Amino acid sequence: MSLNIFVNFTTDDLDRSKAFYEALGYSINPMFTDDNAACVVLSDTIYFMVQTREFYATFTDKQIIDPHTQAGASVALSQDSREAVDAIVARGLEAGGSEPRPAQDYGFMYSRDLEDPDGNLLSFLFMEPAAVEKGPEAFMTEQGAGAQATA
Repeated sequence: MSLNIFVNFTTDDLDRSKAFYEALGYSINPMFTDDNAACVVLSDTIYFMVQTREFYATFTDKQIIDPHTQAGASVALSQDSREAVDAIVARGLEAGGSEPRPAQDYGFMYSRDLEDPDGNLLSFLFMEPAAVEKGPEAFMTEQGAGAQATA
């Protein structure tokens, strides 16, 4: 059995959301897209379901937060390099997103946050392969830098 991941976001403007995520380089699956929701394809197993607030409300009895003012979740997506992180964030900013804080550079990991036009928080990160293999502290020790952030 393969595992698929569906991350659900709310939007106030479905067409704007589709355009934003397409600008990041993702595609929209038309078979699972209608006036209520859009299926954003990140990979063969990972999807964002961007849903109107009204439609999203049909799946829960809980209060739906306003992602412009409250954090419900942060989705972190790895990239192949620091340059790839910068490139995808630049595309997101050009497409109407915002960067809520400066880039974070921890030596072993480089991360930038991007909010979509509805305030949903995405983090794009690159982690040095040796840090993934050995752990951040061992990698930083080898680099002679300790495990402190240089943000």
